[in-house]
Amino acid sequence: MRALWRIISGSFKWGWRLLNFIREFILNVFLVVLIIVAVGIYLQVRHTPLTSTKGALVMDLTGTVVDKPTMNNKVRQLGRELFGASSNRLQENSLFDTVDMLRQAKGDDNITGLVLSLKDFAGADQASLQYIGKALREFRDSGKPIYAVGDRYSQAQYFLASYANKIYLTPQGAVDLYGIATNNLYYKTLLDKLKVNSHIFRAGTYKSAVEPFLRDNMSDYAREADSRWVDQLWQHYLTAAAANRQITPQQLFPGAQAMLDGLRAVQGNTAQFALNNKWVDEVASRSAIDDALTKAFGWNKRDKTFNGISIYDYQSAPSSQQGGQIAVIFANGAIIDGPETPGSVGGATADQIRYARLDPDIKAIVFRVNSPGGSVTASELIRSELDAARAAGKPVVVSMGGVAASGGYWISTPANYIIASASTLTGSIGIFGMINTVESSLDAIGVHTDGVATSPLADVSMTKTLPSEFSQMMRLNVENGYHNFINLVAQSRHKTPEEVDKIGQGHVWIGSDAAQNGLVDQLGDFDDAVSKAAELAQLKQYQLNWYLNEPGLLDSLFTQTSASVYAVLPSVIQSWLPAQVTQVVDRLKMDVGLGLNWNDPQNRYAFCLSCEQMMR
Repeated sequence: MRALWRIISGSFKWGWRLLNFIREFILNVFLVVLIIVAVGIYLQVRHTPLTSTKGALVMDLTGTVVDKPTMNNKVRQLGRELFGASSNRLQENSLFDTVDMLRQAKGDDNITGLVLSLKDFAGADQASLQYIGKALREFRDSGKPIYAVGDRYSQAQYFLASYANKIYLTPQGAVDLYGIATNNLYYKTLLDKLKVNSHIFRAGTYKSAVEPFLRDNMSDYAREADSRWVDQLWQHYLTAAAANRQITPQQLFPGAQAMLDGLRAVQGNTAQFALNNKWVDEVASRSAIDDALTKAFGWNKRDKTFNGISIYDYQSAPSSQQGGQIAVIFANGAIIDGPETPGSVGGATADQIRYARLDPDIKAIVFRVNSPGGSVTASELIRSELDAARAAGKPVVVSMGGVAASGGYWISTPANYIIASASTLTGSIGIFGMINTVESSLDAIGVHTDGVATSPLADVSMTKTLPSEFSQMMRLNVENGYHNFINLVAQSRHKTPEEVDKIGQGHVWIGSDAAQNGLVDQLGDFDDAVSKAAELAQLKQYQLNWYLNEPGLLDSLFTQTSASVYAVLPSVIQSWLPAQVTQVVDRLKMDVGLGLNWNDPQNRYAFCLSCEQMMR
């Protein structure tokens, strides 16, 4: 009886604890929602647009600029208030929202100038920087001054600062103009030591995405190909920035030795060196810069600074809703098979194209591609949907961002018209397959695999040597994929397969070369793509319908919370480890060879490894 009573009382006790947990969980959720609502109301009250007081728009970008942020602006602003600035370097800003606000401010009588405060700006691809630069030039040409303020300018920060009427630098500051480089990690020796066997099948002499698994260094073919577009990308940077500063590219960057000589002449004073080279207009203390900005924009007694409003607080005006609709659909990030994840392209993109095709109000599609490629299967799914939209009579214009290579070019082939930036990395027409097996690793520790199979093709396992028949089948499959790729390009670009093969073979082309090779129709930007879509659809008036998957409120809150936690945790962990170790770990985390979701059902990929680095 006593034992029975213990069982009953124990069950009651655990049941009561479960009820208490559920009650506390529900109350905590309710409290979190209440806090969100309260903070939302607070933000609405606090962050009001600049109305009666005139002043500057402060472009204080934090984090990166991307085509399609993983979090919407409202929730991001909420996160800034709730979690502070710890995750600012992880923040993503919409390229198109940034440009729209600059263009709105250009015509806003209450905005009398622009202040570029870019200390927390982590960068963007060069095509995006050029598009923002276009909006900055429009702002400056309207007669409103632009001032750049900084203690130190990174290369991306300086590119935007070069559009300013005046660039300020503090006395201990510097301008980091060094050039462009690509660096990949190579794992062959590591894989050999771990006794991991990498089975690689590739079509394309220059298809270097698999080299990290096959070599300990870059091949001559890859070095030749990458050297060309890296040099051209740097020349595009220098040409634009030098023109903004009204000097020659040689004056802007005289070379490493000349820079060393110049630094020696000023005893290593980097600020004076920047002034001597005409990189900046004035070296001044923060207080002197504040006085100059106060003189230009007036004094704000409440905030104890010059009159201005952050780009994050500036209210964008609603766009006019007239004319036919042009759908804007994004392919931003690596292409993966199955559901889409933040920062990648998946099945949701194909669904959006289908919805646009079936929507009678959509008259044309602008397909914005900023992707280094990925799964061949997923790329073909997206391509076929885009082809169906064109077949349905809806013009398709591809607007290429910083990267539209390999699978990114595959999904661009159905377009009526392709527009790329001069700095876009595209092409990389090639395919590879990759399967890693660990039978040697297991053998070394005394673990072995054995069994029976009805055919060699069924006996495929990562714990066994790949059957010869399966390897031959994989090679045929990859070669067939490459054959399909060049035929798709040949058909869409009105070339023969032999002509495409000559400019294919996995070769990466920069936009200006791609235009000469006939891989794109025109050099331009997103504005040109929208104008072309309106022209093809015969629309005199139009409105843009942005196809964006907005996450739910709770999903966004959890995402912001996770970002903040990840921003804090590394600093704690790094305090336990030597700095060199943490730097290597960070590099490994960035390496796309380890980070890509290799989930193609046929193990076939059209991916550009070097191109992906330019998206960071």
